Amino acid sequence: MSPSAELRAAMVRRLTAEGTLSDPAWCRAAEAVAREDFVGPYFEPTPNSAPTAYRSVRPNDPGWLEGVYADRTLITQLDGTTRPGQEGGELIVGSPSSSSTLPSLVLRMWQQLDAAPGHRVLEIGTGTGYSTALGAHRLGDANLTSVEYDPVVAEAAAVALHGAGYTPRLISGDGLRGDPGGGAYDRLIATCSVRYIPMPWLHQVKPGGRILVTLSGWSYASGLALLTVTGAGSATGRFLPGFTSFMIARPHDRPPRPGLAMLPGEERASRIDPAVIGTWTGSWVAQLAAPSAERMGAGGEQVLVDVATGSLARTRADASGGWTVIQRGPLRLWDQVERAVDAWQEAGEPHQEGFGITVSDAGQRVWIGTEDGPGWDLPV
Repeated sequence: MSPSAELRAAMVRRLTAEGTLSDPAWCRAAEAVAREDFVGPYFEPTPNSAPTAYRSVRPNDPGWLEGVYADRTLITQLDGTTRPGQEGGELIVGSPSSSSTLPSLVLRMWQQLDAAPGHRVLEIGTGTGYSTALGAHRLGDANLTSVEYDPVVAEAAAVALHGAGYTPRLISGDGLRGDPGGGAYDRLIATCSVRYIPMPWLHQVKPGGRILVTLSGWSYASGLALLTVTGAGSATGRFLPGFTSFMIARPHDRPPRPGLAMLPGEERASRIDPAVIGTWTGSWVAQLAAPSAERMGAGGEQVLVDVATGSLARTRADASGGWTVIQRGPLRLWDQVERAVDAWQEAGEPHQEGFGITVSDAGQRVWIGTEDGPGWDLPV
């Protein structure tokens, strides 16, 4: 057995033992698809660097193959343009813009989608092509269409897929528009996050079909939702257990904002501990309450700045052991967050699996518990 095959088999044994993999067909796909055919060189973050600096790890470097089969996300592009090796061997600072997602998450999502041979599946975000290859191996090339936004990434994925012997239908374009030729798909899986469910998806997936997608926003809190399409333009679903995050789809990413100035504003005592919005689900609740805001800070010192209006809220500890919030601008961001956190805490502070989502012509709403429970409209 080759070193690659041994590492794939070990990965499958580990994921099976952890409970991530349970479907024998997806185990066989994971054992068959060589991740290194799709990754090549990747960026390795430098520990304790701020801002994060990266170095390239190439196929001939020691530990490269072991890194490929580590259960982690491998960065394959920075700032929408820079690929590993282009920096000339020097450390480089940038924002990740494309990656090969950790295998456990990719395989878990394919299982959660519950796609079977005969289903037509639309994948949003081809990326390196590794996830696409897994889907093609399990479902058949003819049943899978994959859309990639970045034309350079799309071309590299096509070369890798064809080189590995897979020929799914590949489209270079805006995946938020779905399949430009339309279609009647049984399943849709997204390997990027979105601020709301794009309407073309709801018209291209058959009633009774499923959509698996990560909802995120400009504060980068995330939740993985599995929706069932109930009719043209409508769907309902629940958020799933666990902790899932993806890079946000580029058309949904926040626009540039001016530099941040900590100017004075109206001050009052905060009713909630600001640290709660630094937790996984607490940050999700805050993002639902202030969907056009970006969150920064940590612990008791949180900063929210609204990208649309410039409104700002910031907190600090006070001498009494509580917290003071300073707000300015047309929106009272902290007021919105406090009301949302109150509703979440009154419901028992459920993880996201206690949340659901309803999509219709009237809008898109995320709610706690049941559809008539506390909820927030997504920024459609």
